[in-house]
Amino acid sequence: MREKLANVSPITWNILIGTLFGRIATSMSIPFLAIYLTSVKNVSPGTTGAIIAISSLVGIGSSFFGGYLSDRWGRKIILLLSIFAWALVFIGFAFIDTVAGFFILNALNGLCRSIFEPTSRAVLSDLTDEKNRLVIFNLRYTAINIGVTFGPLIGLKLGSAATTTPFLLAAITYIIYGISLIYTLSKSELSTSSNGKNQVQLKDAFFIIRKDSIFLLAIVGLILSITGYSQLTSTLPQYFSISPDFKNGVDLFSYLLSLNAITVILLQYPLINIGKKYSPLVSIIIGNIVLSISLIGFAIITNLPFLIVMIVLFTIGEILMFSMTDILIDNIAKDELKGTYFGAMGFTQLGSVFGPWIGGVLLDHFGANQPIYLFGSLFFVTILGVPFLLFASYLTKSKLMKQKTSVQRVS
Repeated sequence: MREKLANVSPITWNILIGTLFGRIATSMSIPFLAIYLTSVKNVSPGTTGAIIAISSLVGIGSSFFGGYLSDRWGRKIILLLSIFAWALVFIGFAFIDTVAGFFILNALNGLCRSIFEPTSRAVLSDLTDEKNRLVIFNLRYTAINIGVTFGPLIGLKLGSAATTTPFLLAAITYIIYGISLIYTLSKSELSTSSNGKNQVQLKDAFFIIRKDSIFLLAIVGLILSITGYSQLTSTLPQYFSISPDFKNGVDLFSYLLSLNAITVILLQYPLINIGKKYSPLVSIIIGNIVLSISLIGFAIITNLPFLIVMIVLFTIGEILMFSMTDILIDNIAKDELKGTYFGAMGFTQLGSVFGPWIGGVLLDHFGANQPIYLFGSLFFVTILGVPFLLFASYLTKSKLMKQKTSVQRVS
């Protein structure tokens, strides 16, 4: 590990450290937005779900376009424009007071995130040797989860479920992150524009993506997987806050959310060491199944020890699904289309659109008194991703076999 980190670029460290503090900032504010809207603003669960979902809905198209722009115009300008715009969005959250305003701002939140994130991942790929990318991508994942460990606890202490003031702290964090990027990018050799001979027109990039069957199947499988995962910050907080089975449900959810992040930190590398022995798709498939089982667990368990078991199980599924996703895309994408492919991963956020909305509608319909129907339905939707991922895995193996046969014939 030490040897792999010895030659890490200052930009890479900047993005990793910025990711840590950025996730602290967002996780002390955004996860409490659903509770704030339902408990303080008296917004219905269905409308709240729509407000949470719009962030991902807007991000779907903009992620592909933002990733493409980072390939065509260069990483620097896209990183800096998106991060400072993001800071302005958080300032808006601190002062807005209407449902329409929250709807618009969360849409802009999704826009900024879905442009900045694929571009930053493409930068990490650009600046890292292929043999070290798994380590760097998972350091980023670790940074995210360290941030999510402390963010909800800070948010709880700041009263984020009852006020939007913590969004100001998030804005300040992202402004500092942006300034630090200006400095490190100015000292780097990262180009401000892409190599002209490798530029691909938007329509051509879209056509290439559309013809990649393995990628498209993986996208559909991940959409359904993320539908289940998205319940962690949409339906679950609402369920815990209104269910008569839980006393101080908001506090309980905050602690479980932090436990989720702590579990990621503790189990991420042991699970990755096991998962890297197999293909990324195999890891994602197993993760989907484990996460789906944990959703059923939330329907039938109300005592703390078993809730802890369920959140740990949920987290294991999360790790298995997401720790290999960036490597999967990095393996599939051509060098001149890295940003585009990482951007196209934004389409998986359809799961974050459907998930909160479906969860909110089910919660409206069944309430918190019929959790077996609520979480049973969510289990069914999530597990549907497995057949698509299995087919993508089959096509991947077939493709590798054909390539191996072709090489043998040439030799």
